[in-house]
Amino acid sequence: MTRTSSSTVLALAPGWRVLGWLLCPLLGAALLWGLKLAAGWVSTLAWFPFQGPFRLVESIPEPAATLGALGLGAVAGLGLALLGELDLLSLDIGASGVELRRGGKSQRFDRGAVGAVFFDGGKLVLLGTGGDELARESSDLSKARVRAAFEDHGYPWHADGDPYREDYRLWVEGTPELSDRANALLRARKEALAKDQGDEVKELRRELVKAGVFVREEKKRQYWRTSPDRQR
Repeated sequence: MTRTSSSTVLALAPGWRVLGWLLCPLLGAALLWGLKLAAGWVSTLAWFPFQGPFRLVESIPEPAATLGALGLGAVAGLGLALLGELDLLSLDIGASGVELRRGGKSQRFDRGAVGAVFFDGGKLVLLGTGGDELARESSDLSKARVRAAFEDHGYPWHADGDPYREDYRLWVEGTPELSDRANALLRARKEALAKDQGDEVKELRRELVKAGVFVREEKKRQYWRTSPDRQR
């Protein structure tokens, strides 16, 4: 956590990030090296399916096989570390507004536009003054530090969670209170959740927000609400 006279910046500690960059290549190299060692044993098991790839690996001469396994594993680990780095959320919280950054993209909201801030499970949620959902982002940041930073800068922190939680209803196919477009988006999002397509799930949530529908999920079941203004 970094504090200045006007804002507080929250990000994963550099030590943890460095550890990730070191461990991921080592674990990747160890995993492929282990698979390379196992290939010789598996290729002797006549009953084991898909023998072709294992026999191919076993046929590679040493030390090329070991060096190749270590190198490919390390490269794969670096790729995983990069994906993890891009998925990290950082916050810049100040008296004038808050900025959420992830993967080179940012969202900024003026202080006057934020009506509630809270955690919903592992997700940080910002609501507008009219109850509209401004942001819902997964976060590995310390919840205590996030709360302290928002409260220090005068934001309305809701320790009990979503003030509109009771307004959410379980979505079922063809919900009559929703438009055909909203139902179609929720249907597509249900399929994306079932297939663990994270990026597609996020994109469909953004489209639902544009349609004035806010969604959360529990055990891959979707719950929805609209803004309080639309319910009047």
